[in-house]
Amino acid sequence: MKEKCKYIYVTTPIYYVNDIPHIGHAYTTIIADMLARYSKIRGQDVYFLTGTDEHGQKIEHSAIQNGKTPQEYADIVSSKFKELWDDFDISYDRFIRTTDKEHKIGVQKAFEKMFEKGDIYKGNYEGNYCVGCETFWTKTQLIDEEGCPDCKRPTNVVKEESYFFRLSNYQDKLLKLFENNPEFILPKAKTKEIINFVKAGLNDLSITRTSFNWGVKLPQDMNEPEHVVYVWLDALMNYITALGYGSDEKDMKFWPANVQIVGKDILRFHSIFWPAFLMSLDMPLPKHIAAHGWWTKDGSKMSKSKGNVVNPREIVDLYGLDEFRYFILREVPFGQDGDFSTRALTERINSDLGNDLGNLLNRIQGMSGKYFDFELNSKYVEKYHQKELDEVKNIINGLEKDIFSMQISRYLEGIWLIITIANKAIGDYEPWSLMKNGKRDEAMAIVSLVANIMAKVALLLECVMPHKVEQIALSLGIDIDNNQFENSITNHKLIDRFTIKKIDQLFPRIEDIKSETKQDEIKPTIKKLTTIEETNLISIDSFFNSTIKVATIVSVEDIKKSSKLYKIEVDIGEKNSRQIVAGIKEHYKIDELIDTQVCVVSNLKPAKLMGLLSEGMLLASKDEDGLSLIRPDKKKKPGTKIS
Repeated sequence: MKEKCKYIYVTTPIYYVNDIPHIGHAYTTIIADMLARYSKIRGQDVYFLTGTDEHGQKIEHSAIQNGKTPQEYADIVSSKFKELWDDFDISYDRFIRTTDKEHKIGVQKAFEKMFEKGDIYKGNYEGNYCVGCETFWTKTQLIDEEGCPDCKRPTNVVKEESYFFRLSNYQDKLLKLFENNPEFILPKAKTKEIINFVKAGLNDLSITRTSFNWGVKLPQDMNEPEHVVYVWLDALMNYITALGYGSDEKDMKFWPANVQIVGKDILRFHSIFWPAFLMSLDMPLPKHIAAHGWWTKDGSKMSKSKGNVVNPREIVDLYGLDEFRYFILREVPFGQDGDFSTRALTERINSDLGNDLGNLLNRIQGMSGKYFDFELNSKYVEKYHQKELDEVKNIINGLEKDIFSMQISRYLEGIWLIITIANKAIGDYEPWSLMKNGKRDEAMAIVSLVANIMAKVALLLECVMPHKVEQIALSLGIDIDNNQFENSITNHKLIDRFTIKKIDQLFPRIEDIKSETKQDEIKPTIKKLTTIEETNLISIDSFFNSTIKVATIVSVEDIKKSSKLYKIEVDIGEKNSRQIVAGIKEHYKIDELIDTQVCVVSNLKPAKLMGLLSEGMLLASKDEDGLSLIRPDKKKKPGTKIS
């Protein structure tokens, strides 16, 4: 997805209708929705596909257990997915079901073409079959000669007539694919796992079953009424049958897919079976198969027996849709496993969304109203703030490669760096002081700079939080569309004028989480904050979120590659000393620091500066005479808390 293609095709896997949607399903779908929305605002023609996988022995068994026909059972569960995605405002273009007539026609056409090519043959199959995973396993793959290597449940020995796909014929072609296209699988680190699996040898794949009836029948002219197409050939074909393969092919212009989002548990099927099927059909391959990790709950694997499965609808009802979208996209790097907790979600809402993004909009509203009657112009922004504009431009220029290489959390981190530039600029230039000193043009320039930065942030965040961005756009009086995206993001132009409108607080603070373990007891209290203007007032509770301690400097090391940074070891009363990287080299010599005491913010998340871990922050003040460290008046025991 690096190039700006005319057509963009994004898919989720089709979800198996054996249970209601959970947070994993929501995560996959929201990732795909983000990519689709970003591509649309970027001006591309987008087709976004999701849907449900409804055939197979497991569905047939579940239907019988629930006193339903397979079709009735599939209708009920499939509707739960569609209703949830509609309620979540997922911007899909088609919700496909494998029970759709057009899908069945496409599967039959693909089967016929593979058969005519010689890639499908008839034989007999005897092997261990896992009903839960819909997968056959060889003896060498089993756990203790019986257990499924994926779900660990016992397998059944199955012996029946079957049609086979010559997967073994595609082993070398697949290895060549991975070698020539290192980004075919994302994250790239997962490619090695797939290559090793293929190198171990590929067996031909059983693709029909005769022991159950719930599936796509073989083409009628084959005269094999007892055979149904096995789940993976049936299911994987949805990505092209949804575009009309085998029937009305008007949407086939969107193939090949730009990115197909899957969970890591089905990566093997999508990165081995799927490209082999497409090669057999002489069709182009998708550009990227992107596999994300799993979610745990408070550090534990989710399971019905534990009662800790996260229901996304309940979370959204409590905390908000856009807040939930932001959290799951920001909290964990794509490809890694993530942990869901209400505390982590609350912290993201209160800190990132409330304190950083929401507060910035509050300040724009407050300053524009107090000083300029809500009318802003950007006439002097470039004159006074080219430095900040260049910083924002450099960050924006690096963001697109992050989103299209599936570095989604990094994309959001970049946006928050832009927000930090805006908040810092207000503190650095103090528009209230400029107004007091009669420098109206300079004050207008800083407020208009921040309004322009907020507009850019809104355009970049539309794909993540579309409903909140609508409110930001209302406040700024701007449009969120491709034309504005091209001007503000692609061409880095300023918006000449703003008419600011006051709106309700974007992210009211959430207090008093009642429970961290039982979802039905989660009762967040929303606390309305007063509008924060240029003074950026905080509550006493916010202040006490920071832990400041007295520390003794144990050692100082010069960082040769930096003109500003020292590597400092401090004792803050803990078992081990802490390492802090601080930009004070221009103001202090090493011998002026050793054995002296400083004040340290000790509960910051560790960060890396020039590749070095920094586990805190020294407090200092700076004016026209230089920088001075904040120190205790009298020597105190290391670790003494400052309050």
